[in-house]
Amino acid sequence: MSQQLEFQLRGEFIELCNLLKLVGVADSGGAGKALVAEGVVSVDGQVELRKTAKIRAGQVVELGDIEIRVIA
Repeated sequence: MSQQLEFQLRGEFIELCNLLKLVGVADSGGAGKALVAEGVVSVDGQVELRKTAKIRAGQVVELGDIEIRVIA
């Protein structure tokens, strides 16, 4: 069963590694960067390898069975 989370964006964008930290998927920004580097994080269905990719409202980040919807 997948877990769906929503993240309320407070600016124009959030960096991917910080998003993973703030929703509790990663213990720290460094752990978030490691997950991205492993190639296990996808954004809108595409594997994302840029640790500081700018995630904007409307995008969906997936990691395993966790889906994070970014809302404005």
